[in-house]
Formats: sequence, C-alpha cells, structure tokens
Amino acid sequence: MSKSPKQTPGLPTREQILAFIAASPAPAGKREIAKAFGLSAQDKILLKALLKDMGDEGLIDAAPGRAFHKMGGVPKVTVLRIADVDDSGTVWAVPERWDADTPAPRLRVRERKRGALGIGDRVLARTEEAGNGLIAHPMKVLPKGEELVLGVLRQEGATLWLQGVEKKERREFVVSDAGDAQVGDLVLAELAGRPPRMTVRVTQVLGDPFAPRSFSLIAIHKLGIPDVFSAETLDEAVRVAGQPLGAGREDLRHLPIVAIDPADARDHDDAVWAAPDDDPANEGGWKAIVAIADVSFYVRPGSSLDREARRRGNSVYFPDRVVPMLPESLSAEMCSLKEGVDRAALVCHLQVGKGGALKSWRFTRAVVRIAANIAYEDAQAAIDNKPLPFRGGVGGAAVPQFDGGMSAQPHPNPSPEGEGLRQILLPLWACWKALYKARTARAPLDLDLPERRVVLDEKGRILSVAPRERLDSMRLIEDYMIAANVAAAKALEAKKAPVMYRVHEAPSREKLVALKDYLKTFGIEFALGQVVRPKTFNQILDTVIDRDERPQIMEQVLRTQTQAYYAPANIGHFGLALGSYGHFTSPIRRYADLLVHRSLVAAYDLGPGGLSEGEAASMDKIGESISMLERRAMEAERDTIDRYVAAFLSEKVGEVLETRITGVTNFGFFATVEGIGGDGLMPVRDLGGEYFRFDEASRTLIGDQTGTVFASGQKLPLRLAEANPVSGALRFEMVEGRGERPERDQRGPKRVIKHRGRPANIRHQGKKR
Repeated sequence: MSKSPKQTPGLPTREQILAFIAASPAPAGKREIAKAFGLSAQDKILLKALLKDMGDEGLIDAAPGRAFHKMGGVPKVTVLRIADVDDSGTVWAVPERWDADTPAPRLRVRERKRGALGIGDRVLARTEEAGNGLIAHPMKVLPKGEELVLGVLRQEGATLWLQGVEKKERREFVVSDAGDAQVGDLVLAELAGRPPRMTVRVTQVLGDPFAPRSFSLIAIHKLGIPDVFSAETLDEAVRVAGQPLGAGREDLRHLPIVAIDPADARDHDDAVWAAPDDDPANEGGWKAIVAIADVSFYVRPGSSLDREARRRGNSVYFPDRVVPMLPESLSAEMCSLKEGVDRAALVCHLQVGKGGALKSWRFTRAVVRIAANIAYEDAQAAIDNKPLPFRGGVGGAAVPQFDGGMSAQPHPNPSPEGEGLRQILLPLWACWKALYKARTARAPLDLDLPERRVVLDEKGRILSVAPRERLDSMRLIEDYMIAANVAAAKALEAKKAPVMYRVHEAPSREKLVALKDYLKTFGIEFALGQVVRPKTFNQILDTVIDRDERPQIMEQVLRTQTQAYYAPANIGHFGLALGSYGHFTSPIRRYADLLVHRSLVAAYDLGPGGLSEGEAASMDKIGESISMLERRAMEAERDTIDRYVAAFLSEKVGEVLETRITGVTNFGFFATVEGIGGDGLMPVRDLGGEYFRFDEASRTLIGDQTGTVFASGQKLPLRLAEANPVSGALRFEMVEGRGERPERDQRGPKRVIKHRGRPANIRHQGKKR
C-alpha cells in the first residue's frame, strides 16, 4: 500500500472535505470548500490538486457545474429521470447521469401536484437523505428523455402490443411505431405518455427471443449488465497479458498441481496439490497448496481494466455464455490455469493437522505449470478406480528460483492417465478427509439443495434440464477453497491489513419466530431462548424422517437465513461456522477476491499490484457496490435458467406433470416440476368452487368444505397450462377428478395430492405473475 502524502497545514483533511460536502445544504464546489476553510490563494492551488487526488482515489465525484459529492452518492442538485410510478401513485426517479460503480439509486419524488410527472420525464431536482432512502424535490421539468422497455411484439387484431419480459409485469403497451420490427421480435422500445395512456416506439430490434442465446441476452438487457468492453480496456488487456511473469517468483513447476473444475468450465482460476507433511511437528498431517491465478499482477489499481472490473463486480455465468469481469485475453487465457503452460499464481501454502485443523499458512507469488485440467466426473472416476477418457499433461522440471523467463523444459513423465492420475489425486483425497473431519466437527449449515444444470448442444438448443449430481470431488475442492479463504483472512488480520470479508450474519429474531411457528405445525419444537448456531438447524433437519416433509422444512430453514454480503468489518460467516472468512480463490470472476489479493501483496511485500490508499479508504463503499452487483448477477442467472426451463417445458403444455409445491400465498401456490425445476403459479381462483383459507403460520391453503390442504413440499400432479420462455413463467391447472378428504393426526393436516373441484380455465385472467 502506498504511503499517505504529508498533509499541508493550511488544507483541510480528506475527512473534513467529505464531511463538509455531506453537510452542505447547497452544492459544494472548489470555491465553496475554499471559502468554508478560509484558504489563501496559494492554498487554493493545493486544494485543486487535493480534490483531483480524491477523485482519482474514488472518494468524490464531480456533478454538473463542478460541484462535488461523495463517490457513489447523489449530488445535492441534479437531473433525474422518472423511472416508475407504482400502484400507490408514488413516483420514483433515478439519476440521469450515473458514473459510479454501484447500481443507480432510486429516489422517491415529492410532487407538488399529484400526477404531474410520468415515466420518462426529466426534472432538475434538489435531493436529500431521509432515513435509509433518498428524496427528490423537483425544481424544474426539463425536455423529456427516453425510457426503454424490453419486450416482445405481439398482434391482436389491428393493434400491435409490446409484452414485457418481466414475470411480474402486468402492463402491455400499444406500439406507436414498430420500425422494422416484426411480430415475435425481441425489442427495446422507448416509453412515452403517462398512465394510463402509455405507448412505446421501437428503438432497437434484438431478434428472435426463442433463438439460441437469446434467453441470456434478455437478462443482460433487462438488468443493464455491461457485456461489451471498451477498445481501451481490450487493448490494455492484450498489452498486460504479454508482459513477463516477473523475476523472484517461487518456482512450483515441479509439483503435479491439478485444476479440478466442472466439465463446462470457461476459466480455471484455482488448482490444488497435497502430500504427507515431512515436518515432525505435524506428524500424520499434510502440506497442501492452493494456487490461484495472480490477477493482481495484471490488473493494477486505477487502470482501465480495474475500473471496468469494479463496474462489473463479478462475471455472470449463463448456460450459453459468460459475461466476464475481465476480457477473455486474461480471464480465459493468461489468467486461466491451463495444463502444460507457465502461469503466474498467488499461492497459499497450508499445513494441515491430521485432525484437519490449519496449523500454519503462508502466501507467495509463484510460477506454476498445471499437470492436468480435470473434470469433476473424471477426478471422481479416477479416485473410484473406474475407467475415464482422461487427457492431460504434467508440469515442468524443478527450478529453485524462477528467473522470469518462459524457457523451462517439459517434465519427462508422460501424461497422467489411469493409475498415474489416481496417484496424483490420492494424497489430495487423504488431506481432504482430514479437512472434512474438521468441517464435520465445526458443523456448518448443511442444506442439500439441488442445482439445476441446463445442457445445450453445439447450436445452443436445449438437450436436457436436470439437477447437477453432487460428487466428493466437488466437496473436496470446496473444502480446499474454504481453507485458503480462511487463511487469507487470518493472514491479513495478523498484519492489521484491510480485508474484504464475506459476511453472513445470524438469522434475525423475527425470522426465527416465523420458523418456530412454522415448525410447530409439524410438531417440532424450537426454543427461541437458545444460542442459535448452524448445527441447530442441522439437528432440526435430522429429526425429519418423512421424505415429503424434509424438502419443505429445508426450504423454510433456507428462507430463515440472511443474505451474505461483502464488507471490511468482520462479523463472521454464520453458515460456514467461521469467525474469519474472506474470498481469495476466484479473482478472475470476483472483484472481492482481487481486493484480497492486492491486500496480501501489499501486506507481505510481494511486489507490484498491491492495494492502493484509495481502495483501502473506500472498502465500505466498494463492499456495498459489489454486494449489489452480485445480487444482480444471481438474479440474471436465475431468470435465464427459468427461461430455459420454460422453453424446455413448452413442448409439454397440456401434459400432467409430477410437481412439488415450493411456496404458498393467499393468492395461490407455486409449484416446480420434479427433477427439472421452474416455478409456476396455481392461482387460488382456479382451485374450484370451494373457498380456501390461507393459514399464515403454517403457510398453507385449507379448503373450508373438504379440509383439503396445500402446503410447501407437497407432491401432486398438475397439468401444465402455460410455459412462457420469454418471461420464464409457468402456469398450472388442477387435474380433473375427485380428490381425497384428508386425515388428521396430532401434528395437523396430512398433505393431500388431489383436490375435488372443476378444472381451471386455461385462459389467463386477472393479474399477470
């Protein structure tokens, strides 16, 4: 980390300037700052340089008129664009100009005359913070800009309509000008008018929404995910990728380090190795290496690459593509740990006790040559002594100190196949068993929730949708990565250096009360006075014997948990039962990991690319930003999977499918197709003539006449009435036939998988969901 510049006596400090900008009731420019602190003419020259430094460090930004505000904040007076008018009539706006790394904030607009502003309107407004939100007071309405909507064109009679891609979008808009777009095209359109007379004009045709690769394109456009790198950033990536690896690196090319990843992995940023420890003080223990791509060597603070990486926050992975955080010349090439080639790595050396405890750790910059890139399935087959179609290579010969060149001779041994590969993996598995033993003793939250995998052919067409099998090879890599992440956090703590922690807080009391009420409906007692730990939830699940009840209770336990986030203040990781946890192992695809690498480089004097002073001072803001960007990526990935599932199921509309209820509300229940996924709504209005009462405590719908019960986790056959690949929405209807009257026991109603009543009307009515 660079040293702090000496503060000039006549100048205010950075903290004083930030405090003045935040407290000033009017826009604060250089003149206002100089006047507030009584600066001389000479001091004003120095102030200009200081303000420029603060801008470069990411502390402040300049608003129109050269007034300053905190980076990531909203100017006191700025131009806003009306983005939404909700059902209650509340008007919401976003800044028209937003250059910060965080997603643009939404401001609640206080209108002098209700209904005077509509979507797309531009206003000059005074802004203020109110509680946890922002309020805008319009000063002047400006010439109108454009508000774009993503949707699909459809025709009804002579009228052309735009149907939005959002599942919850209830509005359709009349198209005033379609341009060259055709019915069925996915388009971007400019929104005009005011509710309820809104129209759209097509501004860009994106193509066939059902074509391969379009489902991810919908998410990219809908959520505003940057998917194109500037020429400057691409040129910089090519330039830095060609630089020498640098002298002084520890040479680990003699070790058979392997990268074990999904078969369809787009990049390889981690690799592992283990062997019995020859240290007498660690008898029966292991020494292990977790080698991670040295991204901080290539992506330096303040560079074009760095600014773009921070703006993206993380890579976004779709079944048909990846939107990388870094250009492919780095993410898929020079920073990807590929077999048989020299790569720069930041290496975590671990000493693991025979009981799995971490005895010691150290971090070095190294050069590695990966022995093999192995798919999880192949690694598992090798360790299970099963045949595998493996192809790989072995690393270079041992050299005590890497000289910065690329001339190491190939290792004389042939590619590891069959028994050769197994011999490389056996020590890894033995060390992992020790790590797993420690993990079991720690008792982290154990929720076995299946991950859906969409398999596409070479043309992008869907071959299958199925849960991804959980293998020991996956658990092995997971536990090595957790060990390295813990070591990184503790190593930085030892140096009192900044850490970007991965924080997962314990559940709130409110959520625990809701869980207690829910578990009571199953006859399961849950004491609120106890100290809640992850194993508390594991013990609850261990008591559930009924196979139908276990998934729904597991789902409720998951909903009880808080959402993890990034922050420089350590609160621990509740789910993993760890006191200190940072993300270190994926700097190719997570900006948080890159920051941890930079902090390690600076703290342990490992060379260039360390954490800058500006980054150290802005860790709170950066943490908030990358946490929001991570949630955006998760939403994009989830929505795209839903679209693929809906497309896969669209050929089964009208068929009766085995489903499981995933959620119950007062307006119906949601169900997912067993083994495939995809949530669909079964509206309460289509359950027949019987009135169904919603019981909030048990989250069930109960029929007043028959006592029929619909609850989360319940399996039942439903007819697929609609599958919309554009929105990813499914809709079900009941299967004809008489249902069964439920039996009751001491725990409450049994789950019934049929219902007596009429079949639902196929035509969609009421609100769209």
